[in-house]
Amino acid sequence: MTTLTEGRLTFTFDTGCDVGKYDDWSFYRRNFQSAAGSSKAVDFVCVGKDVAWLIEVKDYRLHPRTKLIDLSDEIAAKVRDTLAGLATAATNADDPNEKEIAQRALSSKRRWRVALHLERPVQSSRLWQNVPDPTKLMPKLKKRLKFVDPDPEIVDTNQSCADMSWTAA
Repeated sequence: MTTLTEGRLTFTFDTGCDVGKYDDWSFYRRNFQSAAGSSKAVDFVCVGKDVAWLIEVKDYRLHPRTKLIDLSDEIAAKVRDTLAGLATAATNADDPNEKEIAQRALSSKRRWRVALHLERPVQSSRLWQNVPDPTKLMPKLKKRLKFVDPDPEIVDTNQSCADMSWTAA
């Protein structure tokens, strides 16, 4: 098992998954982040037997959303840029682990999946009025991510989907 953290959340990935905190990869930080002016990145890439997950984490329990860009547009840009970064890392990454994860993720044997791990505050307030409602966000995500995953997932620490190979706490 592999354990990685993002903010206050700890993610535990199943044995047999190759996983990397993509936005911390040396290849992304040193080479790809500044590509074409700027590139965005999802938080995790998780490569299992039949699926490669692109996982974005948003935890609004402590801090309200302040960005003006629509969350679905932000995630679509991160997914697009991450896919381009993985294609480049598969041949150009200096770190052998990063290169291998990128190569495995790009294998034609795997399908792409996208997951948004969205933590929302328990009680709503005026401070957290910009926190997205998953029921309203899902149609936008499906529309913007259909190029890679026509059925993205929105999950949290209490709700997961059947073929996820990780848990979060």
